[in-house]
Amino acid sequence: MTNTEQDRWSRVKGRLRTSVGEDVYTSWFARMDLEGVQDEAVHLSVPTRFLKSWIQAHYADRVLTCWQAEMPEVHRIDLTVRSAMRSTAPAKDTAAPADQRRVEQANGRPAAELRATATAPVSASHDALGGSPLDPRLTFASFVIGRSNTLAHAAARQVAEGRRGDPVMFNPLYIHAGVGLGKTHLLQAVTWAGNSGGERKVLYLTAEKFMYGFVAALKTQTALAFKEALRGIDVLVIDDLQFLQGKSTQAEFCHTLNALIDAGRQVVIAADRPPSDLESLDDRVRSRLAGGLVVEMGSLGEDLRLGILKSRVAAARAHHATFDVPEAVLDYLARTITHNGRDLEGAINRLLAHSKLNNQPVTLEMAEREVRDLIRPQEPKRIKIEDIQRVVARQYNVSRSDLLSSRRTANVVRPRQVAMYLAKTLTLRSLPEIGRRFGGRDHTTVLHAVRKIEALVARDTALSEEVESLKRQLQE
Repeated sequence: MTNTEQDRWSRVKGRLRTSVGEDVYTSWFARMDLEGVQDEAVHLSVPTRFLKSWIQAHYADRVLTCWQAEMPEVHRIDLTVRSAMRSTAPAKDTAAPADQRRVEQANGRPAAELRATATAPVSASHDALGGSPLDPRLTFASFVIGRSNTLAHAAARQVAEGRRGDPVMFNPLYIHAGVGLGKTHLLQAVTWAGNSGGERKVLYLTAEKFMYGFVAALKTQTALAFKEALRGIDVLVIDDLQFLQGKSTQAEFCHTLNALIDAGRQVVIAADRPPSDLESLDDRVRSRLAGGLVVEMGSLGEDLRLGILKSRVAAARAHHATFDVPEAVLDYLARTITHNGRDLEGAINRLLAHSKLNNQPVTLEMAEREVRDLIRPQEPKRIKIEDIQRVVARQYNVSRSDLLSSRRTANVVRPRQVAMYLAKTLTLRSLPEIGRRFGGRDHTTVLHAVRKIEALVARDTALSEEVESLKRQLQE
């Protein structure tokens, strides 16, 4: 390598260090060498296959951009593994743990130093581990607590505040809720808080990113390194588990889940429904998920919606000091926008944009005009028989398959009859159709169940209240 090439390589490394941050650079690029520049291509080498595959998958474009800033004629980066004679470490996948220890050392700085550098190094370290993107706004400080999410918040907080070596109270922690109710906010808050402590590695992945990482590792023959990297995590956080597809990917997720739990590592998972309803998942995975703490985040009550609106206004005021939303407008929005937190945030963004662009104060009349499409008509919810079976099964602590089975034990017969009764009263399905949806039963069986529950409700106050509670859950 000529002196000119050496000087250019030094400048490229400086650009790369500035671009990715010191932690990421130390973890993945400190042992990258320049072999030469030839025919519009830069030839680089690293000591292990693991480093090669990771850089190619996550940083190839970044490296090329840094080189093109020095040499615009460069159009390709060729990355190879150095021979054992030149390498400072064995050129094989078993070198992966050493690379991971470098990340651990980078993450293991004192908490005070981490706080001083705010969230940027935390995010950089997380990115270096291959995590999904984190939103710096989604922290515990910005999470608004209400009756529907108190337990989920407390459980997530307990996980985030744990320390390496502490006994795990519940594993996995499984949070489920509908769209826009705060699942992702809680999971990212766990990641931010856990990594800010400095002593643990907390990795946030969407199910899609997990699948992509596993498939990419198989293609590049680095599956072993991928598995070792994941199983070295202290807290693994998986979002949107309902999107996990493919037999081999699910099998690998199951093995990773078992390995982490058996090693006393924490797993946190979120999905849009409980484990028993994730019918695309293998039975073993569902069983392991159900063995931890399963927490549902319910719909947002009016008080919670008002709290979210006030929080969003305060956040907007940090950048726009004159922005103000009158109390009457906030009350109106909390009362009429009922579906999810994203609609509430969208409403505040619209009022902010209208106020700033038109230089007008926020008024109730403006709010009514600007957010009218977010106010969805309060039509009776269309209830599905599957929803009834799911809610009833959860209420009576049985499985949906129990309701469809031929079992005649008392703890199954009563919930099955209640579910049939609700299917008849809350849907437009015929008795034969309901029978078919309950394991192929005859319509006379459904009619008997409906009449039985009608008679019991008339004289049993406790059962009547149970049935009304189930109706409310289904109609929310």
